[in-house]
Amino acid sequence: MNEKQWLGEENELGLSIWKNKYQYEGETFEEWLDRVSGGNEDIRQLIIEKKFLFGGRILANRGLDKLGKKVTYSNCYVLPQVEDNIESIYKTCSDLARTFSYSGGCGVDISLLRPKGMKVNNASEFTTGACSFMDTFSQVTATIGARGRRGALMLSIDCSHPDLEEFISIKNDLNRVTKANISVRITNDFMIAVENDSDWELYFKTECEEMKKIVKAKEIFRLLCKNNWDFAEPGILFWDRISDYNILSEDEEFEYVGTNPCAEEPLPAGGSCLLGSINLSAYVENERFNMEQFRKDIHIIVKGMNEVLDQGLPLHPLAIQRETVRDYRQIGIGIMGLADMLIKMGVQYDIDEALEMCDIIGFDLANESIKASALLAKEEGTYPKYKKEILRSKFLQDNTTNETYRLVEQYGLRNSQVLTIAPTGSLSTMLGISGGIEPIFSLSYTRKTESLHGEDVYYKVFTPIADKYMKEHNLTEEEQLPNFFVTAQTLNPFKRVEMQGIWQKHIDASISSTVNLPNETTVEDVEQLYMYAWKRGLKGMTIFRDGCARLGILTLDNKKEENVEEEVQELKRGEVVPTNDNVIGLKRKISGGCGSLHVQAFFDIETGKMTEVFINKGGSGGCNSNLNALSRMISIALRGGINIEDIADQLNSTINCPSFASARAKGLPLSIGSSCPNAVGRVLIEMNKEFQEMFKPKKVEEKIIEEKIDNKERCPECSEPLTRTGGCIQCPNCSWSKCD
Repeated sequence: MNEKQWLGEENELGLSIWKNKYQYEGETFEEWLDRVSGGNEDIRQLIIEKKFLFGGRILANRGLDKLGKKVTYSNCYVLPQVEDNIESIYKTCSDLARTFSYSGGCGVDISLLRPKGMKVNNASEFTTGACSFMDTFSQVTATIGARGRRGALMLSIDCSHPDLEEFISIKNDLNRVTKANISVRITNDFMIAVENDSDWELYFKTECEEMKKIVKAKEIFRLLCKNNWDFAEPGILFWDRISDYNILSEDEEFEYVGTNPCAEEPLPAGGSCLLGSINLSAYVENERFNMEQFRKDIHIIVKGMNEVLDQGLPLHPLAIQRETVRDYRQIGIGIMGLADMLIKMGVQYDIDEALEMCDIIGFDLANESIKASALLAKEEGTYPKYKKEILRSKFLQDNTTNETYRLVEQYGLRNSQVLTIAPTGSLSTMLGISGGIEPIFSLSYTRKTESLHGEDVYYKVFTPIADKYMKEHNLTEEEQLPNFFVTAQTLNPFKRVEMQGIWQKHIDASISSTVNLPNETTVEDVEQLYMYAWKRGLKGMTIFRDGCARLGILTLDNKKEENVEEEVQELKRGEVVPTNDNVIGLKRKISGGCGSLHVQAFFDIETGKMTEVFINKGGSGGCNSNLNALSRMISIALRGGINIEDIADQLNSTINCPSFASARAKGLPLSIGSSCPNAVGRVLIEMNKEFQEMFKPKKVEEKIIEEKIDNKERCPECSEPLTRTGGCIQCPNCSWSKCD
């Protein structure tokens, strides 16, 4: 079997994702299967049948440590809470950098940092507050990455912290904390105070003083909801539900300290989780769900996840991560393809029958996962921190049969955490199914291609399951589809919350979730939605309103609109322009003497100038390090005001490379040039010329105003509209995504 047979020849987007994100240095599909399955034939078969996929880090990184790669198999980590001293703050920066460099995302809670205005024992006399360090952590995230990806960060704060209001509004300034998601840890007491319109105390105490502020809980809640309405952040974490409804809720030694960037993984200090997702739609046969096979496969998956955990244990970046993973052995099995499953069964997403069906499947998922972990504990022992107190856990009691509960009593558990529902953005897109528990985002979308005459051609592409149904039933328009084809745009958001609440009953970790709302949604609607989410037992939620102010990132101020030809101010000597997200990227492949290079250049869509360059080579070693250094030097030179022509001139002046000469003598197809730097210089000039041709005919202000009118977020690589599902931002045109 090859990848085209696996994903389908027509699945261009899925094949692109597999090749660009998960294939390693030209390995065949069979070699990839061998590497990713780790020799487990049962797991290999589930992958072939598209019933299960490990998380993206495992698919990309498993086995690469044998080739000397410093990579982790974990998508996400949570660092210890930042302690209230300068040493801890900058140790956190160091720990973030190290974790990002191994390709892991991080969560950091800042609730222990003293609020603005309290005394400090240094020359400053008074602290600038907890929120002042958020930009510092964000900058680390912007700077450090791995394999062409920058890090991912979640920053959280407790709802009783005196800097709460500043935290809630910090990202209203679109230049602040640009490389982190933010969330507030909300307690039941706070939500009760909101319901009762009561006062709420913000409080912080140090050894020598304390700070108290009395506010109205409802006003804080309204501010939080208004910012969600307008900026899609901060997200809300219902912290008491997170703490009280899980396998470890009765273990007094255990404590969650934060969540990962997409919020589906509450974790202890140093905690990490391995992800894997079951494709529910693959278990539908003749409009019926094959529960018997589903239950059997869960045992295979739990075993496979534990094999990856053991293999990856020495590969975590930090000592505290290796220790915590060893002690608690968290795994995170989730689902994808829920919407496709319901459509295949002819059941509408937003009716009671769908909820009842998911309740049954969710219970069996939890029960069989716990049973499999107990049977593994029988063979290999419990996780080291296991305590019999977990038998009092309400989650455990609610989600096990008498038989499974007795197995846990007798043998304990191999894993302290077993289930989570991650975004599955890239995985589900690759397979052509819906992600996580999300409804289908839309029935169709527009793809762009370039014709033989070099012009962009747009055409409609139907979501795979809609396309299949339309062909089978000879339909030509999506309006002809039956009413069980529900989309995120047409779904009542309160029904979406009900679906998440049903699944949260059976998930001991949490669920990554984005509820998409129409533009006409009011702040009051958002308040009611979050209140309903709390009452339905959700652990967290994020909303995104179409046309919200976050899209203002793509607009210009009035002054720039009036003066299109405004001169760019000259930089002073030594001044470097910072990077921003308002960019478009172009890619080129170079065939060199030592193999292929992938060059990516980013252009500021306001100025038209190239601002950043990434050069990646398949493989490692000194050459790759030098190319990475070269791309960094080119980028800082560009942002320092040096013209790309002058940079390319220097690159083109480098000495000839023997590898180029040797490869050319052998008749190998090579890019024009006599060395890697020479070829890079030439291709940068080509990309710059291409972008300027695209940039000049249509003034950038007109382009951005047009984007504002059509109310869409745009992809930084191909400029096509983005979608937000399951906590993920992704492009259906080119497969770019902001999470895995």
